[in-house]
Amino acid sequence: MGSGDGCGRAGGAQRTDRWAFARGRYTAPPPTVSQVVFPRSLYTLVMYLLTPVILFRLARRGLHYRGYLGRWRERFGFFPSPRFKESIWIHAVSVGEVNAAVPLIEALMLRHADLPFVITTITPTGSERVQKLFGDRVFHVYLPYDLPASVARFLERVRPRLGVVMETEIWPNLFHECERRRIPVVVANARLSQKSLRGYGPVRPLARLAIRSARHVAAQSDADAQRLLELGADPQRLSVLGNIKFDMAVPDELARVGRDLRGQWGPHRPVWIAASTHEGEELPVLKAHAAVLRRFPDALLLIAPRHPERFRPVALSCRSLGFTTRTRSEDGHAGSASQCFVVDTLGELLHYYAASDIAFVGGSLVPIGGHNVLEPAALSVPVVVGPNTFNFEAITASLVQQGGAAQISDADALGAAIARFLADEDGRRRMGAQARLVFERERGAVARNMAAIEAVLAAP
Repeated sequence: MGSGDGCGRAGGAQRTDRWAFARGRYTAPPPTVSQVVFPRSLYTLVMYLLTPVILFRLARRGLHYRGYLGRWRERFGFFPSPRFKESIWIHAVSVGEVNAAVPLIEALMLRHADLPFVITTITPTGSERVQKLFGDRVFHVYLPYDLPASVARFLERVRPRLGVVMETEIWPNLFHECERRRIPVVVANARLSQKSLRGYGPVRPLARLAIRSARHVAAQSDADAQRLLELGADPQRLSVLGNIKFDMAVPDELARVGRDLRGQWGPHRPVWIAASTHEGEELPVLKAHAAVLRRFPDALLLIAPRHPERFRPVALSCRSLGFTTRTRSEDGHAGSASQCFVVDTLGELLHYYAASDIAFVGGSLVPIGGHNVLEPAALSVPVVVGPNTFNFEAITASLVQQGGAAQISDADALGAAIARFLADEDGRRRMGAQARLVFERERGAVARNMAAIEAVLAAP
């Protein structure tokens, strides 16, 4: 089940009250037996009926990205048992959630070095990221579909002592089975947009029951907490602990990597990046770059599609529109004559942010809800986003209010905005400095989430 992001923010004098959420402002009534038993059985039936459709969709996606064709048995809970007596299990749906969870996972591994760790994802790109970051330090499988038998097989094999679910992935049968087995679940870095809250629709009683079964829900913001309460979270098990994405590590060598990359392209040419773009955004980005080139003929666009199946179509689009284009996988790096460079690899986005003058963060010109604006902000790179930022609404609002980001109304405004910022070096420096200040000010959520998790582990 989907998730969103809230719109509250903290800053300055408000920090004292930020992490002390006033519980009890809204109390969701507990669901009745008739609301619970019948809807969950009906939900399970629908899940079984939809399974062939889901498998067909996976196969279709696998035609473009072969990672979707493998390891199907894991999606039904079939995998070799690691023979754990107990483990700590973390679920992070895809790449963004995995990246966000890294500091929390590392803190947990340091604190509980005697326990094995299990990390589940849903997407192949998330799987690849887990394997690259953690290797054999963790046991990784796909989270099974939310079918009772599949969930039971998964839990029987990994035997969690604790489950940590990132960012409000609410699965009724999974949460029910964890509660039945007395496996405490913590929902960490929880977010819920108004759109996602409305989206639960007829399954809202099930979502209410699931979220109420969590031992603790650590919301990112006051607005997220209010919506989670409205969904049905237990106010006595809810707190606002901030966004752990602010605790992302920023390696010292990134500045050097960025300088080295620019040295390959031409150190003084204007460079902008369109990161985590989706279908429906790439053509507007290329149109914007054409406008930028009219003002800055030596400008370079770095474009990093969000999903691997978009890599080849984006490269073809760049070339068909007449841009001199190179790709990361085929050419290694951009040349001094390149107009577009397609970042068709995973796990390198920070390097290209570090080499950019300004960053457009995708998923925001189409109704995806935006992607992580903190990565460029952490590197003092000014940010531009479109109108659809509900997945990162609180963070985006904070950056815009403090002068670290600009939000445009539609795709037609992108080219003019990028050209304006490229023409104003002093303004970019001020904007980047403000973005970094916002990033630094909001750190500390990992320690707060760790305290909540440890309290759950220590409870009888």
